[in-house]
Amino acid sequence: MTDNGSTAARRAAVIINPSKSTDVDIRELIARRSEENGWGEPLWIETTKEDPGLGQAREALEQGADVVIAAGGDGTVRAVAEALAGTDTPLGLVPMGTGNLLARNLGLDVTDIEAAVTGALMGTERRIDVVRAVQNGAPDDSGEKVFLVMAGLGYDATIMADTNEDLKDKVGWLAYVDAGIRNLPGKPVKATITVDGKDVAHRRIRSVMVGNCGKVQGNVEIFPDAKVDDGLLDVVVLAPRGRLGWFSVIAGVIGKGRGKDTSVEYYQGKTVEVRLEHAEDYQLDGDHEGEHKHVTMTLEPAALAVRMAAPSPTK
Repeated sequence: MTDNGSTAARRAAVIINPSKSTDVDIRELIARRSEENGWGEPLWIETTKEDPGLGQAREALEQGADVVIAAGGDGTVRAVAEALAGTDTPLGLVPMGTGNLLARNLGLDVTDIEAAVTGALMGTERRIDVVRAVQNGAPDDSGEKVFLVMAGLGYDATIMADTNEDLKDKVGWLAYVDAGIRNLPGKPVKATITVDGKDVAHRRIRSVMVGNCGKVQGNVEIFPDAKVDDGLLDVVVLAPRGRLGWFSVIAGVIGKGRGKDTSVEYYQGKTVEVRLEHAEDYQLDGDHEGEHKHVTMTLEPAALAVRMAAPSPTK
């Protein structure tokens, strides 16, 4: 692991999404903080539409970066983490997206960019779990991907696919609410869900979500028992029945699935396999990944080091 006791010749690589912007000059800030703390000049690598950060992070590792900072949204963070998982090189977070879900779940103040930069360079390191999702039947070059917050098949992924990007730029996460309301009508799909080798559900559902963290867009807590370093995956299955079924889903989420109503059911485990009767929308950390019908997700405990400032006491 990187030695935080010495700053001699250390260098940060910054994987930056050029389409994201903040009120702060990110390049000037990171360069200044690096110089103030005795670090070398940062290595800057921009993401592209074709590569949101995986190849850039691998290049940073080859260059010997002491920390790789993801300056962008959740897609950038996930792509960079995929390259860093299983290594001792830490991930730094400079949140510049709409959701910034990992940063929020780690308790960071996503509005304080200066603190995020200082934490990425000089903060403490925490190891968190990552999840490897295998899209069974996908081409070899896209069959396996990492996620950090949550994955979903069905209704929740349809929301991600159908969110209006222009509205998202104007109102942020509320654009997901708009997409959610528009997509409430829909047909359930027959699913078989297996947790740690045991079939836990075999019925028609609208959505299955697998979480590594508890909170999603709008600070909504979907997985109440999820912790990013507990060595467990949390699973929630949504199966509303009839026109008023979504009221039961809301009640089940609020009640954390403790009632007898099967509209919402929770499970935990280390490996989750989802098989659907036909392909449905699929998302990883808010990024739509097309349609799939068979996905296997496996937890890798403490696989990623994250360097950051201490969490906000208000989180």
